[in-house]
This record gives sequence, C-alpha cells and structure tokens, in this order.
Amino acid sequence: MKLTFLGTSAGSPTAERNVSSIMLDLRQERGRLWLFDCGEATQMQMQKAKFSLAKLEMIFLTHLHGDHLFGLPGVLTTRSLMQNQSPLTLVGPKGIKQFIQTVIDISYSWLTYPLNIIELEQDGLVFEDNKFRVEAKLLAHRVPCFGYRIIEKDLPASLDIDKLKKDNIHIGSFYRDLKEGRTVTLEDGRIIHGKDYLETIRKGKKIAILGDTIPCQASIDLAQDVDLLIHEATQEQALEEKALERGHSTTVHAATIAKQAHARRLIITHISPRYSLNDKTKLVNEARNIFAPTEIATDYATFEV
Repeated sequence: MKLTFLGTSAGSPTAERNVSSIMLDLRQERGRLWLFDCGEATQMQMQKAKFSLAKLEMIFLTHLHGDHLFGLPGVLTTRSLMQNQSPLTLVGPKGIKQFIQTVIDISYSWLTYPLNIIELEQDGLVFEDNKFRVEAKLLAHRVPCFGYRIIEKDLPASLDIDKLKKDNIHIGSFYRDLKEGRTVTLEDGRIIHGKDYLETIRKGKKIAILGDTIPCQASIDLAQDVDLLIHEATQEQALEEKALERGHSTTVHAATIAKQAHARRLIITHISPRYSLNDKTKLVNEARNIFAPTEIATDYATFEV
C-alpha cells in the first residue's frame, strides 16, 4: 500500500499546497484507488500524480467543509466522460447525497456509471470484503466529521516452494491441500503435512486517516496500534487556543494522540496557510519532541505503508 498526498493545506490553497486530498494506492492489492477527501482541484492533482479516474473505486469524505469537498463534483462528472466506467462508492456524512444531486441537477450534468452513496450518522463498519475492512468513528469538529481506520486482513500463508524442492516434492495436484495445511500421501508413498511447508502468515497493515478534529478518544481508538496515522496539525503549539476554538489540532496534539495510541508512524497534514514550506522543520520538530517517528506531508509526497 502507498499513500500519496494530493493536497495538504487547511482551509484554502496556497502557491505551495492544495487543499485536502489523500490517495490510497491499492493497485497492487486490488487494482484500484481509494480517495480520502476531495478538495478543490483534486482531479488536477490526480493528473499530475498520474492517477487515473478509471481506477477510482471508493471516495471517503471526512466532513462537508469546502476544503475537503469542493473538488468532488469535478471528479464525479469528469469520470462520466470516460467509456465503460466501473461503479463508484462514495462514503461521507449525511448531506453528501443532497449536495451531489443538487450540483448535478443545476449544472445539467450526468453520471454514466452507478454511484453508491453511503451517508454516515454514527460510528460503524462502512466497508468489508475478503481483503479489507474500513471502520468510521465520529471525531470532535465544528460539524460532523469522521475518521477512518483501514484494516488489511492477514494474508494466508504461502507454500515454501524452495523447501518443497529441497525435499524433492512435486506438489502437482496436491497444491491446494498443502496450502490449506492438510496431510497428503505422495505418489511415492511419503506422507507429508502441509503445515510443515507453510511460510509465516503476513500480518495485514492498519492505517488511520483522521479528518479535522480536536483531541478526542475516537482519535485514539481509530489510531490504536496502526502502522501509520494521518492526523491534522493545522497550527503550531503556540497557537493552541486558536486551533481548539476552530475545532483543530496542533502539532503537539497530533503527536500526543500517536503516542497514546501506540502508532508506529505519524504523518501530519492539513497545515495552515500561514506556514510556508520553509516552516516544515519547525512544525515537524515540535511533533517529534513528543513522538519521534513523525513526518510532515507535502503535496505529491508518497509514503509506503
């Protein structure tokens, strides 16, 4: 899994940062892309980062403030200009269905593919298949705002082909039985146990992508033991009062949540336009004083999970 930040500014775009949008690249795992938030000009950012709308499978919105939302109509309608588009699922707080329908109606636009809209009003499971599970929890912002916990399910153990070759075992028709750990009798009479030839199960990754919020228990719950936490850090710690008044967190707040949740890594984003890229070191060092494995996102930065 890879995460690419398409927009990292809070409130409004700057010459250096676009507004909020994050792409979770699952092309290797499932051949698809998942988008988290969709601020103004997100489709342009996608083009520059070489992400195709055709691969877009799900869009998750944290909340309905414009800097997380205003790029959505363009993404949805431009996708309709492409041929043979697959269904798309949109997840977000209640009101997103009305917003989309209103924009499409008054702009005389249309969608040529099935759009499944899931409106959130409370905590719960929002997606699950045989590979992934996504949970949502309500955070603490000025409007209903959700954070998402993305859980990759453990991958089944694969057969140790090198060990099989070393023992001169030609698996042939026994492949499935051995992979499921069963006991089989080979053509030469040997009895072998599949479990003896299975490699270690690979644990799935866990990511928490949080929307705008002041520190709250839901943030800790979503971030518990994750491999990577994405947390807003709109202001430096000196402006804590201003951040809290507007429903936001500081660098120190984000780092404290990561530490309390025992996250492995933290990336801070949603940076106030008051800060330029020259302020990166100051902001990330504030967080690192609390939680050392912290990085700060910039537009088009990609992180392996």
